This record gives sequence, structure tokens and C-alpha cells, in this order.
Amino acid sequence: MNTNIHHRRSQSGVGLIEILIAVLVLSIGFLGMAALQTKALSNNNSAMARTQATIATYSILDAMRADRGSALTGDYDGTYTVGSCPGAGSSLASGQLHRWCEGSGLNPPDGLAALGDGASGEVDCDGNGICEITIVFDDAKASGGSDTQEVVTRARL
Repeated sequence: MNTNIHHRRSQSGVGLIEILIAVLVLSIGFLGMAALQTKALSNNNSAMARTQATIATYSILDAMRADRGSALTGDYDGTYTVGSCPGAGSSLASGQLHRWCEGSGLNPPDGLAALGDGASGEVDCDGNGICEITIVFDDAKASGGSDTQEVVTRARL
């Protein structure tokens, strides 16, 4: 008896469509990871700029504590902008302000110069030794939010 029984052969291996779908899903995942890394890098740069601004406020406050008499009489008060900083002058206060504004010439720069051109700092002290240091800088590389950032530190000398 001759019976023709045809057995269906089961599919073996992976089809081209399945491979293409897997590559597509993997590519979308990699693009998502790249976008996440880019955003993290941008936020990290912004955090570094805020940290440098905070360090700059502490730097001028330390200089003012070392020259408390001049700070209380208003010798440090004023607004200072990178690129148009006051000269070093002959007094301790003017020398400190010049170094704070222009930086000390180190690479990378320090003081307000670390925040780039156009960064400005304002020093305002009252006669009781309460000082407010305000630093404004451009944070255009940050993701979202304002391009201009402001760091304010209040302290007693």
C-alpha cells in the first residue's frame, strides 16, 4: 500500500523579517541611550557652572573677611563684569576685586572668569557685616530653563 503522506516540515531558523524588527528595536534603544547621555552631559555642564559660581562667591567672601574693615566701609561694593574689570589699584580691596573678576591667570580660569565672558558679580555689604554676593552668568548650554542663571550668597563677615 502506497500512501502518500506528506509531512509538513516545521520552519527552522530565523526569518529576515524577524531580524529586521530586532535591529529596528535595538536601534531605537541605542538612539534613546544617546539622547539620555547628551541630556546628562548638558545638565552636568550646567551644574559645574553653578558650582563655579558658588565657589566664586565664597572666594570673594573669604577675601573680604581677611580685609573686614574695608569691606564694612564699602570698598568691595559694586558690580563687576568679566572683560571690564577694575584695575588692580594700590589697595588690598581693589587688588582682591581685580583677581576675583579677571581670575589669577590659571588655566582653567578661576573667579568670575571661570564663568565666561559677560559673567558679572555684584557685592553689596551693609555696615553690620551682612554681605550679599550675586553672580549672573550665561548658561545657554543647559537643557531647558533660562539661559541666564543667578547665584546669590548671603553671609556675615
